[in-house]
Amino acid sequence: MKDSFSTFHPFVNFLYFVVVLLFSMVFMHPIFQVIALISAVVYSFMLKGKKAVRFNLLYMVPFLLFMAIMNPVFNHQGVTILFYLNNGNPITEESILYGVAAACMFVTVIIWFSCYNVVMTSDKFIYIFGKILPALSLIFSMVLRFVPRYLAQIKVISNAQKCIGRDVTQGNLLARARNGITILSIMTTWALENAIETADSMKSRGYGLPGRTSFSIFRLDARDKVALLIMTGLIAMVAIGAAMGENTMRYYPSIKASAITPFSILVYIAYFALCMIPVLINMVEAMKWKSIESKN
Repeated sequence: MKDSFSTFHPFVNFLYFVVVLLFSMVFMHPIFQVIALISAVVYSFMLKGKKAVRFNLLYMVPFLLFMAIMNPVFNHQGVTILFYLNNGNPITEESILYGVAAACMFVTVIIWFSCYNVVMTSDKFIYIFGKILPALSLIFSMVLRFVPRYLAQIKVISNAQKCIGRDVTQGNLLARARNGITILSIMTTWALENAIETADSMKSRGYGLPGRTSFSIFRLDARDKVALLIMTGLIAMVAIGAAMGENTMRYYPSIKASAITPFSILVYIAYFALCMIPVLINMVEAMKWKSIESKN
């Protein structure tokens, strides 16, 4: 399924990810965290399909459980003692719940960043910041592409080495280690050469020079303005709720959360709608497409 949210103006995409990432990192209230986690998982499924399922199940779920377990082992704050370890340190209910909340926050942010890497391509990022911070925007866009691009390249190198019997899966233990070092050496050489070529290419095109014009296919149309208006309204609603303490959650020394009121429910709904904007846009576009197909 094609992601319709990716076709919006880069500023709309960028504003959305900045806000959801910021709120996901700041809000430690369980309801806000569950909303953000569910939204991030659903959107990652829409964007990457089976890859997202594999990534979330193989890496994110174990990571979440590991962090949730490790916090009460090393952090013994809290007044509700559940039991004592063999070394005499207490395991508290507050440290367990805080570990779960911290793990949930980390996992949510990682999944949001995985979605960001798909939607916010380097040309979109450079379009937004190229004129303001040319050097920094170029470096930042290269850094964000670092992991997926280098993973793809290391697979190419590994497959090429496998053809001549020098992959990390071939030979005895010593040969495998030697083959792995060779692959890393090739990868490092490629990365350095690629970085120099990119820098030379951008310099030869006059990137960052004053008065330089550039071709752009991005236009802020009526659809983007409506999305910005809705997004701004939802952000304002969530920000007002946060300012009034609806996101307040204390874990130490005892658990204390803000009471659920009709206004807090409105804030939860606004936050849910904000996080689910890409999913809702994709659903509306899919319904439109099916409606057009049924008429033909």
